[in-house]
Amino acid sequence: MTDTANKAADAAEGKKLGPIRQWIKDHPTIWEFILFNVLSNISTISRFVVTWIGTAVFVAGLGLTTPFHFLIFNYPESGNGLGGFLTFLFAEVIAQVVNFFVQMKWVFKSDSSFRDAAWKYAILAVVIVVVNLVLPGYVTALCQGWGMNAGVAGTIASVVNTLLAVVVSYPLLKFWIMPKNK
Repeated sequence: MTDTANKAADAAEGKKLGPIRQWIKDHPTIWEFILFNVLSNISTISRFVVTWIGTAVFVAGLGLTTPFHFLIFNYPESGNGLGGFLTFLFAEVIAQVVNFFVQMKWVFKSDSSFRDAAWKYAILAVVIVVVNLVLPGYVTALCQGWGMNAGVAGTIASVVNTLLAVVVSYPLLKFWIMPKNK
């Protein structure tokens, strides 16, 4: 049964919505934002799984630990070298593909065409990935300059990356990449 049909059936039977469904009905934008954040974890889980598989295949299995340096990417042997880069690359691509479909179909329930949304999402994903690679070095150095240890500084850098990704991606996804046209 569709959501509209459920509402019509409930109204016809005089059913009252439960407190959670009533809150969701009364606060659809807040609920959408909560879904956005919670369901983003599906892509995070995908990223972890692909990272574990990639590390097993590229680093442990094939031994691709030769240092890899290209533009802003720096993967020394201690960072698993080329195998670490390939692992990150595949994990990030899979996570972004998963996130695209989760956000489009489950969170925003967008009726935008795949073609219209995909190229816009690709731009957003590249920007987020690049920022997530570059920004932590600066935030970590700043925090350590303020006397914080490496663990706390790294955690703060991660929090800054996450908050920035949410602040940038949520409105872009909602209004530009995956709007409801109907």
